[in-house]
Amino acid sequence: LSPQAFDRTLAKDNSLAVGFFQRGFVHLQLEMYEEALSDYHMALTHLRENPFIDYKQLGLRHILYAWEVLYNTAAAQCRLQQWQEARATLDKAVVWRPEGRRAILDLALERVQDRLFLEPMQVPPGEFFRPRKKEVEQLDSKDFLGKPKVISSIVPNDEYFGFEPLRFQKQAFYEPRADTLR
Repeated sequence: LSPQAFDRTLAKDNSLAVGFFQRGFVHLQLEMYEEALSDYHMALTHLRENPFIDYKQLGLRHILYAWEVLYNTAAAQCRLQQWQEARATLDKAVVWRPEGRRAILDLALERVQDRLFLEPMQVPPGEFFRPRKKEVEQLDSKDFLGKPKVISSIVPNDEYFGFEPLRFQKQAFYEPRADTLR
């Protein structure tokens, strides 16, 4: 995929963290490191301090973790020769990591210490965003309220205008005055 495909996707939903994550991966592959770093920062921003976002309910069988975004941020920083920043970013990733991922981050910290590049993570190949058919069918706009109607009083003595609950009706109030009948 090209970055332009992700540009179109992100134009439709600019808070899609996984979109920024995937576009960042493509930018890394194209050696556009500054753009990749910017995309990873945007992905982390759109995680809104959550440890992960599960996209399964939207049709993408993937969970985006904050530590993965930080790991890829460090990978981009390594490509830009920003070794101290990469180390600090990986230290943040260690705080966000789940228990079973300790070995990956420990190895990454060693590689950064030795000034070796990190291989970025990505959404598993072959995984595509495919919303459920019944959800796509419901995208047609529906008019739940109907056409608006203007209702006015035909009673000549009624000087009320505006909206309020039903008023108590006074007897003989709604009968026309004698001078209006002439």
